[in-house]
Amino acid sequence: MPRYFFDTHDGAFNLDEEGNECENFEAARREAMIFLPEVARWEIPRDGDHRAFTVMVRDDNGIVVYTATLTYAGLTLNNAGT
Repeated sequence: MPRYFFDTHDGAFNLDEEGNECENFEAARREAMIFLPEVARWEIPRDGDHRAFTVMVRDDNGIVVYTATLTYAGLTLNNAGT
């Protein structure tokens, strides 16, 4: 089964040195789609209202085969934060 690596960038670059075995490219793409919201779920409350989370999927040859970015932008309305 091929191994894919899921490098992330969310203000800092994080290199995935272990990777995950995925059945094929489509399975790796789905894994990235599931992974991004999970990362955002835990990081957004810590760091505020404007964040971008990127995952770059590399194949076992080290070639980036897929990239995706999830952007979060929050806005406080009507002086609710004051």
